[in-house]
Amino acid sequence: MQLEALSIFCDVVRHQSFSRGAVASAVSQSAASQAVRQIEKHLGTQLIDRSKRPWCLTEDGKIFFQASQELVERYHELEDTIRRRQRPSGYTVRLASIYSVRLHDLSGYVDRFRTSVPGADVELAYMHPDQVYEQVLGDQCDLGLLSFANPGRSLTAIPWEEQAMVVACLPGHRLASPGTQYPLNPSELSGEPFVTFDRGLPFRREIDRFLRRHEADVRIVAEFDNIENIKQAIEDGAGIALLPEPTLRREVENRALVKVPLGQRAGTPPLVRPISIIHRRRRRLNQAVPEFITLLLDRRPLEPEDGASAPEQRKVGAAL
Repeated sequence: MQLEALSIFCDVVRHQSFSRGAVASAVSQSAASQAVRQIEKHLGTQLIDRSKRPWCLTEDGKIFFQASQELVERYHELEDTIRRRQRPSGYTVRLASIYSVRLHDLSGYVDRFRTSVPGADVELAYMHPDQVYEQVLGDQCDLGLLSFANPGRSLTAIPWEEQAMVVACLPGHRLASPGTQYPLNPSELSGEPFVTFDRGLPFRREIDRFLRRHEADVRIVAEFDNIENIKQAIEDGAGIALLPEPTLRREVENRALVKVPLGQRAGTPPLVRPISIIHRRRRRLNQAVPEFITLLLDRRPLEPEDGASAPEQRKVGAAL
């Protein structure tokens, strides 16, 4: 029995899909199905009960998956160890991030990591949230950065940032006029043309709940699946939006958009966007990976200003 077949089996189970598992293993769906059947034939037992919809693991399948996952991971660890002995360049942390975590915000951490862990590097890729989950679950990436993370049983989520939400509008908008009282009462948004996220996205659900809680009856004029398109729609005069403050820095600096502080009713929580660091649960992480997590959780300014003191670095061993 080949290790490649075990790896394919693990990907199929982790993704709960032959098609998604095949993509994770970079093989065709028929090849993934054939690999699983060959394993079952070799063992003389059924690992996946295909008579049920959705299919599920048999009791033998559960035992075999757990052991196979550990075996595949142990092999990859051994492979990494040998490669590091041959290559002084060390280990590369593979990081997948949603688009709205700006490269500028991450580059300082990457530079600091390269300095503090000689020979190690970070390979950063931006992608859709669903792809971040898939890449981490499929071991194509060590870590992911996500908003409103839903870790479940297969993933661990470590809180990283809570980004304050603000009203984004054009400079000449009434909500940005000098006479407006700040922070803005959310009820002031009522009646405004509103640009927001696609239905079904966690971010959209949080915004909708916040607006209902404050009886802000907005008029939705456009929906998008990413922040960049929402900002462009605002610049084009479509309406206003609620967006994370850090994602507006470039537009505010260029005076293309204005950010208006947002208040909340007494006794209710503020509207924030939580960003989390995710990694696959029970996976043995190369030592460079927890070191990079520790560095991300270090909230010192990347470029200290006015001699400000830096808080003590936090450790993440317990979180892993």
